[in-house]
Amino acid sequence: MGQSSSTHNFSPTKFNYSQTNPVHSDEDNSPILHPINYTYTLPDECLALIFHSLPSIDRKKCSLVCRRWLLIEGQNRHRLSLNAKSEIIPKIPSIFTRFNSVTKLALRSDRKYVSINDEGLILISIRCVNLTRLKLRGCRDVTHFGMACLAKNCKKLRKFSCGSCMFGAQGMNALLNNSISLEELSVKRLRCMNNTHSVSVEEPISIGSNASCSLKSICLKELYNGQCFGPFITGSKNLRTLKLLRCLGDWDRVFETIASNMENHLVEILLERVQVSDIGLKAISKFLELETLHLVKVPECTDVGVVDVARNCKLLRKVHIDGWRTNRIGDIGLSAIAENTVNLKELVLMGLKPTKSSLLAIASNCQKLERLALCGSESIGDAEVTCIATKCMALKKLCIKGCEVTDEGIVSFSWGCPNLVKIKVKKCKHVTSEVADVLRSRTGSLAVNLDVGEVDVEVGDGSASDGGVVEEGVEFPPIASTVVAIDNDIPSTSNVGRSSASNSARFGVLGGRGFVICSFRRWSNGRQQLNEA
Repeated sequence: MGQSSSTHNFSPTKFNYSQTNPVHSDEDNSPILHPINYTYTLPDECLALIFHSLPSIDRKKCSLVCRRWLLIEGQNRHRLSLNAKSEIIPKIPSIFTRFNSVTKLALRSDRKYVSINDEGLILISIRCVNLTRLKLRGCRDVTHFGMACLAKNCKKLRKFSCGSCMFGAQGMNALLNNSISLEELSVKRLRCMNNTHSVSVEEPISIGSNASCSLKSICLKELYNGQCFGPFITGSKNLRTLKLLRCLGDWDRVFETIASNMENHLVEILLERVQVSDIGLKAISKFLELETLHLVKVPECTDVGVVDVARNCKLLRKVHIDGWRTNRIGDIGLSAIAENTVNLKELVLMGLKPTKSSLLAIASNCQKLERLALCGSESIGDAEVTCIATKCMALKKLCIKGCEVTDEGIVSFSWGCPNLVKIKVKKCKHVTSEVADVLRSRTGSLAVNLDVGEVDVEVGDGSASDGGVVEEGVEFPPIASTVVAIDNDIPSTSNVGRSSASNSARFGVLGGRGFVICSFRRWSNGRQQLNEA
């Protein structure tokens, strides 16, 4: 009574975690109500769980609320990404004093700046002994010495990925010889291995390294001298996944060596723009546990190799084939897949010309097929898609892109494929927007993605898959926007019986520091100039 009313003061300087009752100011004796901090009695573990459910930007904001939140947020952050410029080296001790529980770390440096060096990497490895995943991007000043110290200090490292680094084969050997828990390895544009002007021959990756026993997955991208990994790949006894993307060299011999090993356990193979012929596919056909096969723009593979794989690899569940419009894989290979892979669940066909006979065989025999993508094919029309709608009872996701279908063929899915939940039709010039209403009228649960505004054929979309055909950075550039390139400076390593002219016209090679993307532009008025990426 008698106290004058005043505005409540919520100044941070008067915030008290323990005080929840009003107190009186010494100046005017007016009550000051402090906000109640409901997290004061909340255990640190519960507060950490709340932080884990927040996006990264919100976690950063929460760490500024008070010292307790700052401490808890830092101690419970397991994933961290840093701009790995050289200026960060003096700050590494303070950074990892706060973030002392990091298990997944990414270090990225732009080519415009000087990157972190061995000193910085060693400091990080000393303070992050529980590191399980490490990604290096553009760390050009890291050498083999830093890689060796990293492997020795981080004994729990399971996944390692590097791109545009300079430590070469010597650095890779230093890592692999000292890693005892490494399971996944991804290498992209390892710069010293791309130096073709070096007088000395690039040393091979060690066969007897510690990692050869624990490694389960290898991914090599854009390596000029990727053959250095050949002995290491063949010596990895427990290898399950092998991905080769735009790596030069003759890879048939590598697969033949792997096939000669009676203990091979490969279940997934991805080949994109690499030199593999039917000889390599015949060796792959001996991998009896193979479940996933991607053949993306591999022009030397024909029906003969596909038939060998289909007849022997009975466990195939996912098959992606991008024929690059070479017409070397067709009904014969697809019919073999239909007859022998009864467990097939996902099929992506791009740049091929299948007819009704092979598609009918697939629809009739592959009763477990759930995801299907047909892209960039002039031979697929209403009759072909109608047989799919009639026969594929288990189909859940369908993508049709750049094909000669009309409304009549698409409407067949309004009564066919009873389990269909998603259909995508893009760049089919004879399909109109009216067909979408007909499809949606079948059931409210069917997701229809219809794009009739563009008619350019682009075969780089196989989105009928749960994850699409783009995996681990795999990209399928549009065929209609690429150009022919033939580099005569790079000698051919083709085996006897191969067509070197066809290979050089279709196979993308490395030019200088970048890649020369090569393919054939269909429907163009003239041949364009060499295009370096």
